[in-house]
Amino acid sequence: MLRHLPRQVATAGLGRSLLLALGTGAVMALGQPPVSWPFAVLLALPVLLWLLEAAPGPGRGFLVGWGAGVGYFGAGMFWIVEPFLVQPEIFGWLAPIALVATAAGFALFWGLPFAVARALLPRDARAGVAGALLLAAVWTASEFARGHVLTGFPWALQAYAWVETPVMQTLALGGPYFLTLATFAAGLLLGAGSRRAVAIVAILLVAGWGWGAWRLAQPVPPRAQALSVRLVQPNAPQAEKWLPEKEQEFIARHLALTAAEPRADVTIWSETAVPFALGYAPELQAEAAAAAAPGQLILGITRAEPESDGSAHWFNSLAVLGQDGAPVAIYDKHHLVPFGEYIPFAAFVAALGIPSIEPLTRGGFTPGPGPHLVDVPGLPRFLPLICYEAIFPGSLTAPEGRADWLVQVTNDAWFGEASGPYQHIAQARARAIEQGLPLARAANTGISAMIDPHGRIVASLGLGESGVVDTMLPGALQPTMYVIVGDYPLIVLVVGIFGLTLLIFNCGLFLRRQR
Repeated sequence: MLRHLPRQVATAGLGRSLLLALGTGAVMALGQPPVSWPFAVLLALPVLLWLLEAAPGPGRGFLVGWGAGVGYFGAGMFWIVEPFLVQPEIFGWLAPIALVATAAGFALFWGLPFAVARALLPRDARAGVAGALLLAAVWTASEFARGHVLTGFPWALQAYAWVETPVMQTLALGGPYFLTLATFAAGLLLGAGSRRAVAIVAILLVAGWGWGAWRLAQPVPPRAQALSVRLVQPNAPQAEKWLPEKEQEFIARHLALTAAEPRADVTIWSETAVPFALGYAPELQAEAAAAAAPGQLILGITRAEPESDGSAHWFNSLAVLGQDGAPVAIYDKHHLVPFGEYIPFAAFVAALGIPSIEPLTRGGFTPGPGPHLVDVPGLPRFLPLICYEAIFPGSLTAPEGRADWLVQVTNDAWFGEASGPYQHIAQARARAIEQGLPLARAANTGISAMIDPHGRIVASLGLGESGVVDTMLPGALQPTMYVIVGDYPLIVLVVGIFGLTLLIFNCGLFLRRQR
């Protein structure tokens, strides 16, 4: 039966092809946390290659890729509805619209490479090994574009399907797009109809698994100076977080968790941890600093810079408080969430004069100047990440040099308790592997965790729990290959595969014509 499966897929009509692509994409979503089944991805990819082979032209190829993308992003990013359910009586009706629009929009980045591949593949022959590699290359290029176009959103890359396996350690060599390319290539080659290709995939999988296991067995060097860290997780539900009647309760919870003995060298609160802006409640800042003393306090907090006309620029920030509660260092989030923290093209949208939309263009946060290290006495210098800044692998380079550790403050209450928080922390673990640095993660409702430079969770507190994570900061590794060379080898590899496969196709076409 399995032997005849490619033929059965190839003879499917347009409607069945779209349904099959949609279902195959949904199966691929099983690779993402919290399920984390990478072999679901590998076994689904051959079906998409067979559907592409059966497509009569680029238009049908686009629909195959787009349909798979709708299934994948619809199932894998279902958490996108959660922010609209915080106040369901007001925004609940938008939830299904947001899910459909998100899935259909991101699926365009899957439809395009399928259309390109179908346009370049021979019409009268199977795709074979060369076709599988061509599709893997252009698909990876499109995923790279998804991570960079406009503000970029590289969520749910295929690399993260390996987060619970040793293969994930290859991120230290080539980063997430390289592992995404390898995943696409491996799965597609399984459908290429070549036993040699299947053998090569098996060898490479064993090699990646073995190298990753060897790397995980290497000890993390101890820090020259020990540093105890406390991650505070207040578990303030998003629907209650900003209610005036809950304000004192959540502040008191933060203070009690922070002051519990024995105190840590540094205490970290989550994103927008308190319901006031920096400098607007100096007495509460002093009380918070005193609760952490003699250690230091890092917290997520909003702040404002007043303008001469009475307006103000607002920032989503991270601050380190001194013993008197005054900030000794500030970092402003630079990678803002579109439509969540600002409205893209706000001036243009406001100029349209649509009464129901124009008020939404006012306010929002102002982006900070970019990544930079926080270097204060008594703490190893760290690179701050606020919320989803941790999903961008290329945003962890600061002009001051390499950090000693990474600090992520986030409010994952927006994601609910389904797949979103698990996918978010998986990407934080990926950043630790890529950088060879430990990452301390303080999340309002969870998952707060200390992550070592191999991406392993050393200590954590689960979703929906209130408490602290008390742990020691792990040591750092030497700069990884990915830190040194970045994505440049990937770009060369993708271009090389693209050029080589085109050469193979053209040579094959020439030889057939000579006959």
